[in-house]
Amino acid sequence: MKPIATTRSTSGMPTGLLAVWWVVGSEIVIFGGLLGSYLMYRLSHDAWAGQAANTNTAIGTFNTLVLLTSSLFAVLAHRAAESGDGKKAARLLYYTIGGAVTFVCVKAFEWSTEIAHGYTITANTFWSFYYTAAGIHGLHVIAGAIIMAIVARDAAKNLELQRVELIGIYWHFVDIVWIFLFPLLYIAK
Repeated sequence: MKPIATTRSTSGMPTGLLAVWWVVGSEIVIFGGLLGSYLMYRLSHDAWAGQAANTNTAIGTFNTLVLLTSSLFAVLAHRAAESGDGKKAARLLYYTIGGAVTFVCVKAFEWSTEIAHGYTITANTFWSFYYTAAGIHGLHVIAGAIIMAIVARDAAKNLELQRVELIGIYWHFVDIVWIFLFPLLYIAK
């Protein structure tokens, strides 16, 4: 039986690392298109400022701090994995997952409040973009947390520690997307 390819000979890059960068690149295209269309529409419609004023900046700020803190835990998990301490890496990944769960719960509370006030996805174009962009981002947070749980389970057994770096790259991408979404949806009024 032939071994599974672990390094791409043309790039000299480990297969997993190459794969995660391909995923991130494709996600940049998706979010880039969404954010580009948002910006183009926003620049040509003055009424959006009035709608954006109805977003909760305090909640958006809190969720930004949650994601940035979770990214710090991902970095520390990577450091622990590189030093061969899978148990510590797993624990730090679980903290990162805690940040993801907190983010999603806060977002659910925020959305329920907005919907109760009549700000639904069908209210107008701003809210359509808002829910679409934040919803796609939220799905990425959930997916990242699920994958991170799988990686953490293996890391706790000192298995596949290189995957801690890979999920960390993905998680940083999720955070960077939020860094773009936050000012566009909450601050630029």
